[in-house]
Amino acid sequence: MPIIGTAMVTGGTSGIGLAFARALAARGCDLVLVARNRQRLDETAEELRAAHGIAVHTIVADLTDRADADTVARRLEDTSAPVDILVNNAGHGVHTPLTEQIDVHDAAIDLMIRGVLVLGAAAGRTMQARGNGLIINVGSVAGLVAMGTYSAIKSWVNTYSESLSLELEGSGVQVMTLIPGWVRTEFHGRAKIRTSAIPSFLWLEADRLVADCLTDVEAGRTRSVPSRRFKVIAWLAQRMPRALVRRATALIRKGRR
Repeated sequence: MPIIGTAMVTGGTSGIGLAFARALAARGCDLVLVARNRQRLDETAEELRAAHGIAVHTIVADLTDRADADTVARRLEDTSAPVDILVNNAGHGVHTPLTEQIDVHDAAIDLMIRGVLVLGAAAGRTMQARGNGLIINVGSVAGLVAMGTYSAIKSWVNTYSESLSLELEGSGVQVMTLIPGWVRTEFHGRAKIRTSAIPSFLWLEADRLVADCLTDVEAGRTRSVPSRRFKVIAWLAQRMPRALVRRATALIRKGRR
């Protein structure tokens, strides 16, 4: 599928979202960036306009807030200014025990499940009516193992995205499920996750991850697991005996504490 038109990127001012914004801008796509921080949105928009000569619009929104999520959904449904590509990326790590601080888990669910569902639905039905479009949902290899709320949420995203792809098959709308591994961004620091126990060779660069994903989009694929090493890890997580996967997951969890 050709990657052209206007792209909306949620969480577009940092990490994987910023890498997508830069890569799409470099391809000539106009942008709609969605994030919570007005200053960072303005700085990112100005950077991309200056570097690539594209139009960049911004929406200040906290997708844990239902009114804000609905505002973003209405922008996706605006047929007078079509959004051709949605990168459903906004998210954060959750390193809170499952038995504690339920409000933390609740907010994560609103952001990374309800937010993804609401925006995916708005984009999906609008693109389907138009007969073309692209939705990229950012899942995770973490969704293939059991490491708390974040893994459970990303398991939902992985399954939701593939389900949406099947639902929209033949409509002209391509749905890509992106399943990254560990990526060098602000993400882990914000979640207060200790990263020193993760071997350096396992880390991915956000720009390379995005480049691999967009290559997979252009090839017509519906699932992208960037890098050979994470393709192997994802394959093993899905096919090894569950007892071995559980044991390996327990070791990773121990190293992150």
